[in-house]
Parts: sequence; C-alpha cells; structure tokens
Amino acid sequence: MHNPAIFPLFYLPPVSYFSALNAHNFEFLLEKEEHFPKQTYRNRARIYSPNGALDLFLPVIKGSKYHTKIKDVKISYDFKWQRLHWLSLESCYRNSAYFEYYEDELAVFYQKKFEFLFDYNLEILQWIFKQLKKPAEFNFTTEYTKEIAPEIDYRSKIHFKEPELIFPAKPYYQVFEDRKGFMSNMSIADLLFNQGPQAKNYL
Repeated sequence: MHNPAIFPLFYLPPVSYFSALNAHNFEFLLEKEEHFPKQTYRNRARIYSPNGALDLFLPVIKGSKYHTKIKDVKISYDFKWQRLHWLSLESCYRNSAYFEYYEDELAVFYQKKFEFLFDYNLEILQWIFKQLKKPAEFNFTTEYTKEIAPEIDYRSKIHFKEPELIFPAKPYYQVFEDRKGFMSNMSIADLLFNQGPQAKNYL
C-alpha cells in the first residue's frame, strides 16, 4: 500500500490545496505534530478584495521561547479579528452568486470561540469538505517525520509567496475580475462564493 500524502492544516486553504488533495484522490494525513511555522496559510487566508488580494491574519497567543506544536497553538482574542474577518468576507463577496448560499453556516465560525488553532481549522476544513461533497474522514500524523518523499510532502509546498509552484489554476469568474483580472490561488472561499456547488467540478 502506498504512503498517503502529508498535508498541513490551513485556515480557509487556497484552491491549490484542494487541487493537490484531488491529485492524491483525497488520501492524506494531516500533520499534527509539527512545530508551528510563522508566515504560512496555517493562520492566514487570502481573498479577492476590490483592491486586489487581501490577507486575513488569524492571531495566535505568543508562546514561550520554545517551539510550540501546531496542535497546541492557541488563538488570541485580544482584538476582534472574527468580526474583522467576517466583515471582510461580506464586503468582498456579498455580491457574489453564492454568498447567501453559504452565509449562515460559515458565519458560525466567526461567532463561536475556539481555544486551539488546530481545532478551529479542522472544523472549517470539515465544513468545506461537506460543501465539496468529499468524504470527511480525517486521519492525522502521530509523530513528526522530517524526511518524507517530496512528492507526498506538502507541509511547505503551498505558500502564499509562491502561489503558482503547484497546480496552476484554471480561470473562473470572480466578482472583481473586471478590475484586476483573474487572481489565482485565492482561498477556497473565493471559489465557493463564486462557483457554488460547481466548485467540486472545478477541482
């Protein structure tokens, strides 16, 4: 039996994340034992605003000087980021074809408080899988393995600084494309709000 691909757990992951999962027939493990790396999609999502790409940052509680495992990273509520993120999603996608279709269920993630980043991201991912009509059984790593075959190691492959390294995106209609043109590798939220149930066929 072949080894499943290893994926990090992102916040509202980019479209390329799901293209990569699809390339592996959604046979994967989520990395639970890694140390939390800064400046990644683990606590950042990129959406399409009227002014171009907009990054939504999910703040985490500053840890000690020692590395913190991703499963132990706690979300900070020192400022009202949930309200900010939801208002940003609303202002960017209120006029999209399917915002209202997903609005009520997605809004819950910006009302309920989660203690741990991993738990929060996991529940959002489970919700996304449901919308994409994909099986939602998740398995996790039980120890951190540094050396993994590159073709199945996605822990550092999908990065906002290099959006087109894997699975170049096929264009689809976006709300503000008349201003900035098609912007690839936005959050899966962008694909869902613009394509709705057809998002699963796009992947």
